[in-house]
Amino acid sequence: MSPRGEKLIGGCILGIGIYAEVERQQYKTLEGVFLAPSIILILLGIILFVVSFIGVLGSLRDNITLLKVFMYTLAVCLLLELVGAILGLVFHNQAERLLNKNIRKGIVNYYDDLDFKNIMDYVQNRFKCCGGEEFKDWKVNMYHNCSAPGPLACGVPYTCCVTTKNNEVPNTMCGYKALDDQHQPLPDIYTRGCTGAFIYWLLDNYKIMIILLFLILVPQFFGVLVTRIYITRIEDISDQYAEPTEDALRQKGRLDKWFKCMPEWD
Repeated sequence: MSPRGEKLIGGCILGIGIYAEVERQQYKTLEGVFLAPSIILILLGIILFVVSFIGVLGSLRDNITLLKVFMYTLAVCLLLELVGAILGLVFHNQAERLLNKNIRKGIVNYYDDLDFKNIMDYVQNRFKCCGGEEFKDWKVNMYHNCSAPGPLACGVPYTCCVTTKNNEVPNTMCGYKALDDQHQPLPDIYTRGCTGAFIYWLLDNYKIMIILLFLILVPQFFGVLVTRIYITRIEDISDQYAEPTEDALRQKGRLDKWFKCMPEWD
């Protein structure tokens, strides 16, 4: 991928992140970077924009130092992505536990943070699941805990409800007393956790994931390769102008001797 292309992508991501953060500030009720996807988009956009700007400036000015900064930064990002993917596969159990832990933290503040609530509702609807590891994760929420007063006590959100038709409006009280161990089985709600549901979805769509991975990594690899070739070409041209060749030195010596034989002019 060319530096100009990365600069454009970085600018777009940065713009989307800034817009999302401005909108988020109007409804924000909880501080937390983990629950703020807009912050991640802004940081990613800034990094892409700065790195690609260095690449564009280096290519326009034929500046080897800037081009090397761009190339090494791109190579480090590529390496980190590969290492992250490998570590995610090798330590998938630890990664799954970490994800479940963070989901439970989000469930604690489910009704206090609009960002996490929207994400969790979408995931539970999309993947037909409930909670992180299991539906009983909702016990950590103060409103859904069985010791809490009110109609939500010992229940789960309506996005955990089973729907049989597309665009069907679920019964908002279908999860009533779902967390009570005496109310088993539970045909009206999804009981599998969203972490497991998401992992199974990835496995079912592994071909799409492989294609997506190639679309992310291959342009970066070619970006590093093309930049390395361009740097080598600039260095070769600089060497040709900076260091005279042996033939040029011999020719210069013959010319010096020839000019010594010429008469001096007053």
